[in-house]
Amino acid sequence: MTENAQQQPSAPPIELPTQYAPADVEGPLYERWVERGYFEADAKSEKPPFTVVIPPPNVTGSLHLGHAFEHTLIDALTRRKRMQGYETLWQPGMDHAGIATQNVVERELAKEEKSRHDLGREAFVERVWRWKGESGGQISGQMRRLGDGVAWSRERFTMDEGLSQAVQTIFKRLYDDELIYRAERIINWCPRCLTAISDIEVEYQDDDGELVSIRYGEGDASIVVATTRAETMLGDTAVAVHPDDERYRHMVGTEIELPLTGRRIPVVADAHVDPEFGTGAVKVTPAHDPNDFEIGQRHDLPAIAVMDEHAVITVHGPFQGLDRLEARSAIVAALRADGRIVSEKRPYVHSVGHCSRCKTTIEPRLSMQWWVKVGPLAKAAGDAVREGKVTIHPQEMEKRYFDWVDNLHDWCISRQLWWGHRIPVWYGPNGEVVCVGPDEQPPSGEGWHQDTDVLDTWFSSGLWPFSTLGWPEQTESLAKFYPNSVLVTGYDILFFWVARMMMFGLYAMDGTPPFRTVALHGMVRDQFGKKMSKSFGNAVNPLDWMDKYGSDALRFTLARGANPGVDVPIGEDWVQGSRNFANKIWNATRFALMNGATVDGPLPEPSRMSATDRWILSRLNSVVAEVDALYDDFQFAKLSDALFHFAWDEVFDWYVELSKTTFQAGGEAAEVSKRVLGEVLDVTLRLLHPVVPFVTETLWTTLTGGESVVIADWPADSGFRDAAAEQEIETLQSVITEVRRFRADQGLQPGQRVPARLTLDGTALAPHEAAVRQLLRLQPEGEGFTATATLPVAGVEVALDLSGAIDVAAERKRLAKDLAAAQKERQQAEAKLGNEAFLAKAPDQVVDKIRTRLAKAAEDITRIQTQLDRLPQP
Repeated sequence: MTENAQQQPSAPPIELPTQYAPADVEGPLYERWVERGYFEADAKSEKPPFTVVIPPPNVTGSLHLGHAFEHTLIDALTRRKRMQGYETLWQPGMDHAGIATQNVVERELAKEEKSRHDLGREAFVERVWRWKGESGGQISGQMRRLGDGVAWSRERFTMDEGLSQAVQTIFKRLYDDELIYRAERIINWCPRCLTAISDIEVEYQDDDGELVSIRYGEGDASIVVATTRAETMLGDTAVAVHPDDERYRHMVGTEIELPLTGRRIPVVADAHVDPEFGTGAVKVTPAHDPNDFEIGQRHDLPAIAVMDEHAVITVHGPFQGLDRLEARSAIVAALRADGRIVSEKRPYVHSVGHCSRCKTTIEPRLSMQWWVKVGPLAKAAGDAVREGKVTIHPQEMEKRYFDWVDNLHDWCISRQLWWGHRIPVWYGPNGEVVCVGPDEQPPSGEGWHQDTDVLDTWFSSGLWPFSTLGWPEQTESLAKFYPNSVLVTGYDILFFWVARMMMFGLYAMDGTPPFRTVALHGMVRDQFGKKMSKSFGNAVNPLDWMDKYGSDALRFTLARGANPGVDVPIGEDWVQGSRNFANKIWNATRFALMNGATVDGPLPEPSRMSATDRWILSRLNSVVAEVDALYDDFQFAKLSDALFHFAWDEVFDWYVELSKTTFQAGGEAAEVSKRVLGEVLDVTLRLLHPVVPFVTETLWTTLTGGESVVIADWPADSGFRDAAAEQEIETLQSVITEVRRFRADQGLQPGQRVPARLTLDGTALAPHEAAVRQLLRLQPEGEGFTATATLPVAGVEVALDLSGAIDVAAERKRLAKDLAAAQKERQQAEAKLGNEAFLAKAPDQVVDKIRTRLAKAAEDITRIQTQLDRLPQP
């Protein structure tokens, strides 16, 4: 192991308080880190870059467990890379969240009995900016609570001036390359938010509805169609059948009457129709269904819109002015009265799309909108992964990515909102259409006006990896920190965000993808694996747990559950356990400082070390190598678990305990062990720091006198291994563990001392007799010693005199009773398993349960008999 250059003490070590109080430590520590600029990134630095962008949280949001989870993982990665000597940039910022933010401000206006239309567009946008300044961005303070090591001086907002210029620039380029166009097509419309939303903002769930079969036409010239949306029949302009369906071949090209309307509509043949589904005939409503729209395009059918933006019926007198659901019931009733209903199925469970923002049922609607032609962009995004330019981790997630980008439909990017990046297109009095770049003057004069729509929020967040670095300007930051090293994000936004960034990054940055690796994680769930939700009553505010147990405890719990691409269960008991771990680190370091543990000077030569010293240094190096490999594979759960067990089990529970006798004895061996203990704690604290930054900062600076563990060197594997020492200590551990188990079996209290004779001479454990006696509470033999129990373990013999420690007769009686019960259990299980008639009738799970009982009984009999054999004879 090499000495850390920053470990020279600048002042005598201070004594640690008896207890760790996170609330007193975390806030001041974080502010000190920020003030000293540890998290800032210098574009002029010659260090190799490591860049990660924060998935920008909504300006309306607050820190939830999903944020805390994701931020913990990113922070761990960036803290380690910073310690490894990289110029590390964790780019912070927030998303303007068009629909969500507009909804928040409109609700505020509603309390004043006003709408955005009362204010007008310009005043409303000013009102949103004012709200953003006063109330938005509370998540920034919560990120500080969590310990996020972001470059705060570089914080960006998707509506700030620089990012707005990036949005306008890429819109203009895509438009000029004919990759953005305006067309009337079917979109997902939210009647509550009054805007189009993209396919990925539609949440599907099974709803109870109705399936109504309606007869169109009369007699032999009639066709039955089924629908869950009877209200849309008012806009039907055809009935479609499959070209090869013999049942309807004679009707193709004819017209039939559309009930209730008096209109006649054609019967068309289209290969899209499934002849095996239902009656093999479908109603065609081009203005209210995406598939019907395509059929209408192929057959030159008119598209009749029957609802307005509020989903209120606008045609056919009797139903005009009714909400779509009111109209559905009224139309079915009218069809029933007219004898047109063939069958009705209620409830009919089917998948229905809902707005992800307000949960309103989506209405497919024909509308003039702006679109991105994604074909060539999506192909490039797929090829980047196929060609190895970008790695998706875990690899099994690649299939989901390809399934998405290989089948992308053109992306509707216009939104009927006022808050957002307004589409940079102007319309002239004579039908002119002009797209304006950021450095161009928009046309002016009578009759010219800008498009009223704004861009989809994901349009601007898709530019995030390079717009935050100053693009379209060729800045030093862009040259230094693009592409990002890794993107850490949830698999749930693989399609929302990752694919958008891939398409735009490859397009804008000359084929260079926005990141080299996409590391996908799962969703946080409760301890039973159930999705967290306010409606379920299991949602948790992470600030509550941080207040109660400390930020380190929450972070460590989240990291220990983070297996790549897998959902993460979490419960309060687990956070409490992580708090106990932080306390264990604190107490062990406090003990070490009180006993003179030091980092001064180089490590002693191995020849001067005890086997215990060599063992822990050998294990330390193995753990350094293991943790490095796991970090590089994004195995946060495994690396956290490895550190937990090494620190708690090996360092604190074994090495510290074994060292106590050495410290008590004093001399050269004690001085060597003090230096080894200091080294082990120094390295262990640095290994733990990226995941639990606060407690490790306090302890490391106290132990070493260094400025900050944030800027300390990341530990390196020195290559030191000592297999013989590891084997020796493993043998010692097995002896101590076995005797402890025997003591517990005999009912001895942990601190109860008993006389013992140890036969260690001539074995590798001879130097450890003092430690064995201290850890096992074993007194010297003394006069009148009688070996009432002898344990041969791992080549050594431990003889105990229990005559004064337990009531042997009572213990024999208790064990005999337990043995009889176990033997009876075994006998009953064997009888059932030997009964052929029982085995023939019993379910497999019942038989398996009895086999398990038999195995447990046999195990109990062996254990109890061993305890009896070890007791003194009467």
